[in-house]
Amino acid sequence: MKFAEVLEIRNGKNQRQVENPRGKYPIYGSGGVMGYADDYICDAGTVVIGRKGSINNPIFVNEPFWNVDTAFGLVANKTLLLPKYLYYFCVNYNFEELNTTVTIPSLTKANLLRIDINLPELDKQKDIVENLDKICNLITIRQKEIDYLEQLVRSRFIELFGDSVNNPLGLPTVTLSEVSDIVSGITKGRKTNGAELFEVPYMAVSNVKAGYIDWSAVKTIEATEEEINQYRLQSFDVLMTEGGDPDKLGRGAIISDPPKNCIHQNHVFRVRVNRSYILPQYLEEYLQHQKAKQYFLRCAKQTTGIASINMKQLRAMPVLLPEMELQNQFATFVQATDKSKSAIKRSLDELEILKNSLMQQYFG
Repeated sequence: MKFAEVLEIRNGKNQRQVENPRGKYPIYGSGGVMGYADDYICDAGTVVIGRKGSINNPIFVNEPFWNVDTAFGLVANKTLLLPKYLYYFCVNYNFEELNTTVTIPSLTKANLLRIDINLPELDKQKDIVENLDKICNLITIRQKEIDYLEQLVRSRFIELFGDSVNNPLGLPTVTLSEVSDIVSGITKGRKTNGAELFEVPYMAVSNVKAGYIDWSAVKTIEATEEEINQYRLQSFDVLMTEGGDPDKLGRGAIISDPPKNCIHQNHVFRVRVNRSYILPQYLEEYLQHQKAKQYFLRCAKQTTGIASINMKQLRAMPVLLPEMELQNQFATFVQATDKSKSAIKRSLDELEILKNSLMQQYFG
């Protein structure tokens, strides 16, 4: 069946006339809640989908809400279609296929209404929703467990070293270049002058998150033997990104057990610390605290919402330097929590695989 046969699309409106910080109803855009309002457009059980911007991020809202003019509300005909079944269908559907522009992603109501949706009987829809709800609830629980462990690490850092901005312990300050070796990575499209090339894995910006390496998609690149020797990563190197969204600027993570001959691209800095002065576990966490974040925001070059830092700025980054005894205590604590996080992440990965398998089974 077509969307047009089983649902209504409610256009969003400008929220200016109804916006109220103490309002009863949330205001939704394509990215989530943007404020509160005194009135609503859509009833509880509506799916929000972006009209512009984040068009592949469906949200299920289980309360009345106001949607802004860049977001559609998909209201299911409950005699034929369960709202949560519609939501899971939308999660699985690639709305990018309907994108009508080459700049800001956009959807039209006419294109949405032409989408085909397979509709089993309501009892079968209910069973599908219950199965997916169970898995999604477990995924949420596992993610909260990981968040809790990360908060424990953050709290332990402050307990041992104090607030990084106020520096109540009077810790000495050094520049990052004084306690580490910093290099940029390999440039794609460079000239190799006919030298023999070897295909090797490499770390891109997308692999480096705040506090962890994302291994879900590791790309490869052809490099010379000299380049491989120059850029080869080692366990406990700290990788840092050159740029991105301002709130993620300077993010970094330890890489452990990198693949053989793994190197890094030029938009990723490799920081190899001198462990006589600073431990990688300390630096990785330090990067997530305000002193480091404020430094990067002050010195970064910013254009159209993208911020970037250069090698000189990274080398000059001020780092508070605690005694090694305290750093060792912190590293031991991090290693213990990392073991717990690894077990939880394995469970989380298994749940994600199961969820994706069921989504394919139910929705194709």
